[in-house]
Amino acid sequence: MNQQTPIEAAWRNVELGASDEKFQNLHEFITKARIQLNQNAWDYIIGGAETETTLRRNRIALDEIAFRPRVLRDVSKVDASVERFGRRMRLPLVMAPVGALEIFDPAGAAAVARGAGRFGAAHMLSSVSEPGLERTAEAAPDALRIFQLYVRGDDAFVEDYVSRAVANSYTAFCLTVDTAHYSRRERDIATRFVRESRLRATGGDHQKALSWHTVKLIKDKFKLPLIIKGIATAEDAHIAVDHGVDWIYVSNHGGRQLDHGRGAMHVLPEIVAAVNGRAKIMVDGGFCRGTDIVKAIACGADLVGVGRLQCWALAAAGEDGIVRMLELLEDEVIRTLGLLGLASFAELNASYLHPATATHPPSVFSAFPLVDIAPYRY
Repeated sequence: MNQQTPIEAAWRNVELGASDEKFQNLHEFITKARIQLNQNAWDYIIGGAETETTLRRNRIALDEIAFRPRVLRDVSKVDASVERFGRRMRLPLVMAPVGALEIFDPAGAAAVARGAGRFGAAHMLSSVSEPGLERTAEAAPDALRIFQLYVRGDDAFVEDYVSRAVANSYTAFCLTVDTAHYSRRERDIATRFVRESRLRATGGDHQKALSWHTVKLIKDKFKLPLIIKGIATAEDAHIAVDHGVDWIYVSNHGGRQLDHGRGAMHVLPEIVAAVNGRAKIMVDGGFCRGTDIVKAIACGADLVGVGRLQCWALAAAGEDGIVRMLELLEDEVIRTLGLLGLASFAELNASYLHPATATHPPSVFSAFPLVDIAPYRY
């Protein structure tokens, strides 16, 4: 992974707000993205399933955690980097797999993979995002790349994708398991919008029939680390580790699949306890601030996925927007660790957390109180 250069680090020594950088707060990506995108693309980022209760619970679960800081410790040098998949990463962060990234920027997933690689974070490519498996690998050959698959075919279909991921030097392979039925995303239905990729989609019966058979198939035939995305209970986490799954990915699809599900950070402690060190853990669902990342790692996650913030940054400024967004997240993480009295993630644990009462009404924007986005009337 690329390490931070002196030029990239120089802005840290400038008083906040005095830099000539275009984006100095994360919410500025949101306001720029709103200007750039039409209503259908915008709804694709901000929307969830049906009542959008799961989406809001993702934020509630994060906001119900407070910090317990320690003081009078030397935090003159804070290192936010970690080692994952045998590589040094500047943050314990993965660009979560988002379908149809090309609606936010013509370069699509290639721009996100390049930006993640330039910064030193991981990228997970969705199998329904352009420019596809091979061309994204060509665009970012040195990035820490992971491939995610929606199963829309038989065993040969799955084996083909895993083999291609291996041939194109993807670090790991991810199987998404929470899309047996495609949800009712009512913002899209209200405007009668259907993405072209949905119109072309086939193999829905294979998604509905997906079972642990496919997990066993991949583990038996391939050496690539396997990630299962969409685990939401201790029971399924136990089954996954019994099948030799290497990474459990706690996710509710950003609130876009099952309505009235639990927030991701309400689920995470249950999964951590069930796995008990037998697999690594990823989590996504509403994570968009440095404090969110620190909370997840303190609760036992090894990597945190960022989805919507990735889309806003891509829509606002393309590949450079991804890099700048990651720089700002890194700055927030470093300041959070330092204010907790910690010099690195290695010193962080659950003793730095405390139950609390959420202070903001939950929404997709509640982590950004300075944003005032007018609601669209359908």
